[in-house]
Parts: sequence; structure tokens; C-alpha cells
Amino acid sequence: MAEATVSVEQVTDALHDVIDPELGYNIIDLGLVYDVEVVNDALKVTMTMTTPGCPAQDYIMNGVQERALMIPGVEAIDIDLVWEPRWSPQQHMSPAAKAHFGIADDAR
Repeated sequence: MAEATVSVEQVTDALHDVIDPELGYNIIDLGLVYDVEVVNDALKVTMTMTTPGCPAQDYIMNGVQERALMIPGVEAIDIDLVWEPRWSPQQHMSPAAKAHFGIADDAR
């Protein structure tokens, strides 16, 4: 099996460019991306939305696909949209995002 030429860090760095249009903040710090796998020239991104039926779902998923395919060496992407574990700001947002939205970092 060939070694991946793209790193998980490259993918997550690139996905910082995808902004949730309702919250105006990137999907990585919002905690919407649960996992990134790189196999050869293909990516699998496991992610969620803030709520089921999110009106920005297609916009965000298209943004993930478009941005990921801009990474040199990425030829394909599979996005797995999941609802478990359910997203919550306290458990999934980065400390920077929590500070931006005024959410206590130690809230559970």
C-alpha cells in the first residue's frame, strides 16, 4: 500500500477555511469535524452539523469537498455525516471558539 502524501494536519489546516455561514466561524474550531483519515490520495472526513436538519448542511459539506480537493495530492473525498455523538458547544468547540462565543471553557 502506498504511503499517504497528505497529512491529517494539512487537511485540518485547510478545513479551517470552511466557515459555518450561520455562526461565522470555522468548522474545525466549532468541532464539527470529528475525524479525518488519509489513505493514499483519498480522504474520509467524519463530521456533523450543529443540529440535524441544519439549513447550512449542503453549503458546509460542499465547502469541505471543495477546500479538501484544493490540497495538492488529494484526488477524492468521502464525507461521512454523522449524528452521534451529538454535537454540543461545551464538548466540541475549541477554547478559542468558546471564548469567541462567550461560552465558559469548563462548562459541561
